[in-house]
Amino acid sequence: MTAAIHCRDLRKQYPARPAPVDAVNGLDLEIGGGECFGLLGPNGAGKTTTIEILEGLLPPTSGEVRVLGCRWGEDDNALRQRLGISLQETRLAEKLTVHETLILFRSFYNRGQDPTAVLEYVHLTEKANSYVGKLSGGQKQRLAVACALVGDPELLFLDEPTMGLDPHARRQLWDILRDFKAQGRTILLTTHYMDEAERLCDRVAIVDKGRVIALGTPTELIAQLGGEHLIEFALESDATADEEALQRLPSVVSSRRAEDGYSLAVAAPHVAIPALLQFLRERELRLARLTTRHASLEDVFVSLTGRRLEDETPAAPAA
Repeated sequence: MTAAIHCRDLRKQYPARPAPVDAVNGLDLEIGGGECFGLLGPNGAGKTTTIEILEGLLPPTSGEVRVLGCRWGEDDNALRQRLGISLQETRLAEKLTVHETLILFRSFYNRGQDPTAVLEYVHLTEKANSYVGKLSGGQKQRLAVACALVGDPELLFLDEPTMGLDPHARRQLWDILRDFKAQGRTILLTTHYMDEAERLCDRVAIVDKGRVIALGTPTELIAQLGGEHLIEFALESDATADEEALQRLPSVVSSRRAEDGYSLAVAAPHVAIPALLQFLRERELRLARLTTRHASLEDVFVSLTGRRLEDETPAAPAA
């Protein structure tokens, strides 16, 4: 599989006092052609800086970067003809209609798709003659994705593409991205929706402090927790439990103190739950809440960074 994106020891440093700031600090990535790849991380982790370097918007301080086999600084216009980019916040001319906006973006490319067909593709046909300034936040988000698609790109950069969309519109856009990938094209996606990353991405990288701290398929990363299931519980009257003792319960792989209780990663819930209940009875601790669920990418993120990705989510535009 030919690499669509290749970077080695990528670094971006900004001058500051008392010491320079390393926004990207030795990041390595290899993204295959035809792959949907997710880049996840807390705010300030270096995701945006990395993407802007890959898009040719920022020069790196050092490191090797190749996009579609090309290097920025050699034939930038030819490379940009092959890319589609949708930023988290796209500022479009509010006095143009939706159709006029797509015609404008189509004019930037030597080849591309019919703007009318792209509008239908992103379910904005009925808004074709509406001014951009009259669109809702979610409709503007779909228009931004349409602008990224109209040049018929080989590689699509999407930064929070479904932010502000209602559940139905999100799934419509997922179908569009799956169809794009089915054509053998490549997607680099950032998202704060863990279900989106799990459903769309072949592989994901979790970035923190400018480095990749975990890389693999969603299934592989979830398996690193050691348990496929989570038991989450809270105790009455602000009581506490011995975490080391919880760790020793049958089938418990790991335990973590959560904000309002405890989270146990377990291999077999039917073994761990009776043992937990017995443990609490012996210590006269009363449950306030107990739930079980399958482990997810969100749990991987929390175990690696100590934060929930949803806590990092920027304000969404109105749908």
